Amino acid sequence: MKSIIAEELVKTYDKGKVRALDSLNLDVEEGTVLGVLGPNGAGKTTTVRILSTLLRPDSGRATVAGIDVIKNPEKVREVIGLSGQYAAVDEILTGYDNLVMFGELYHLGKKNAVARANELLERFSLTEAAKRPIKTYSGGMRRRLDLAASLIVKPKILFLDEPTTGLDPRGRQEMWGVIQELVKGGVTLLLTTQYLEEADQLADEIAVIDTGKVIARGTSDALKKQVGGERLEVVVDASNIPKTVEIVSTVSGNKASLDEGIRMISAPVSTGSQALFEVLKALDSAGIHPLDVGLKRPSLDDVFLSLTGHAAEVKEEAK
Repeated sequence: MKSIIAEELVKTYDKGKVRALDSLNLDVEEGTVLGVLGPNGAGKTTTVRILSTLLRPDSGRATVAGIDVIKNPEKVREVIGLSGQYAAVDEILTGYDNLVMFGELYHLGKKNAVARANELLERFSLTEAAKRPIKTYSGGMRRRLDLAASLIVKPKILFLDEPTTGLDPRGRQEMWGVIQELVKGGVTLLLTTQYLEEADQLADEIAVIDTGKVIARGTSDALKKQVGGERLEVVVDASNIPKTVEIVSTVSGNKASLDEGIRMISAPVSTGSQALFEVLKALDSAGIHPLDVGLKRPSLDDVFLSLTGHAAEVKEEAK
């Protein structure tokens, strides 16, 4: 069953001059995580805003939990949670007061709002800081509190728009742990990110968006296979480059490429470890002792560059 469906979504800004979404199609299976990967300006945030009822598309349709986001936005909001790129909390209030306020805004009633606030503060390791003003929180603590606020009503479907933006590596790892716990609890998750390793770590499937449309979709491994298999990489002294190029080309069955700056000879291989063994044997027979040698699988960075022709951060998305 599809928890999220978007069909032919179009959204323009600046009187039609900027096309943020260009007939975008997307769906998410119930109980899974879809990572939406793309650069700034690709249309990720616009997609989330439409699906979470914060923005109306110019054309197209979308449903969340089977509910039309345009015709019944109020019903959609009853079943979703949203955590945007920036922590949507009141810095003057304490963490506890923020969560109680969100609970009351969702009509939980004072008693239930307090109980839910305490439950979430404990779950996100914020109990000790509960009575401190938000302005004293670290970036990671703010992001955890913002995520906690999005879970006040125990949503079936959660939208996380670049949830780890601005966090240091430790804060990012902590947030990943929290997200993985939510997924284990059965939440359907749409996660947008610019961090390729984040999509690799968290998503069941990945949709690559560029210029307002989905240009590729699949599991991390499936997308990497689109770029090609493993590459054999050998680094040698400058004097051994010509002979090593010859050996690597012969073993791989492909023309080897040379990165002169780091003296690396590389070529795609289909036999993996067998090719590595044969190259080492041939180099030894030729009296060449490599400085480094190994096999490299394509990364999501390679996938993104191959699919889009540019790196993952290039421009600002229209707001």
